[in-house]
Amino acid sequence: MDRRSFIRTSLMATAAAAGSALMHGAFLRTSSAVAAENSKEHGMNILVLTGSPRRHGNSNTLAEHFIRGASEAGHHVTRFDAAHSNVHACTGCNSCGMNGPCVFDDDFSFVREHIVGADLVAFVTPMYYFGISAQLKAVIDRFYAINGSIHVKKQAVLLMTYANNSKRNESPILTHYDVLLEYLGWQDAGRVIAPGVWLEGSINGTPFPEQAYRLGLGLRADGADGR
Repeated sequence: MDRRSFIRTSLMATAAAAGSALMHGAFLRTSSAVAAENSKEHGMNILVLTGSPRRHGNSNTLAEHFIRGASEAGHHVTRFDAAHSNVHACTGCNSCGMNGPCVFDDDFSFVREHIVGADLVAFVTPMYYFGISAQLKAVIDRFYAINGSIHVKKQAVLLMTYANNSKRNESPILTHYDVLLEYLGWQDAGRVIAPGVWLEGSINGTPFPEQAYRLGLGLRADGADGR
């Protein structure tokens, strides 16, 4: 069976299984999904995915300020540090059928638990060799196993740092982010791009942490720009 036929067959099977479960009242929702639904009236559920191995690196500084702003705005924030977690790279085995159990039992289960009920996902990364850090990319690649569950209305933000000052150098990450959101049907809620920061702590004293804080503080569930 070729790849296109496999994907079509897998999606049809998934849809049929879901329909059957609903008809028999046996559709199961995780406790996290129920909690996410119940908490929406008190603010959005936000999942922050970071990719820097440096715990006090510049992109993690942006994440901390963004989280502070979002929390002060009344949103519920969960953070996952990809570089300090065990996430196996996707091998393209197709065992999951694009919406099922993954063959790897690792820390991606945490992402899987929280991303489905999230209203907004924040991608936080340094530029590594002109792309997203490998640690965060591994998490994004594993979205494959939950593909059918995350093609729903969500918002996203991008927080990115890099050492030089070149719009051209920024473009691979920005294009990846734009195409990812387009594919998933998610709405961009803002981005903070911080050039000229390399050594740990270089971002301190720049306007970018405040921008990240303001981005988090201004988030609105309807996707309107509240900044």
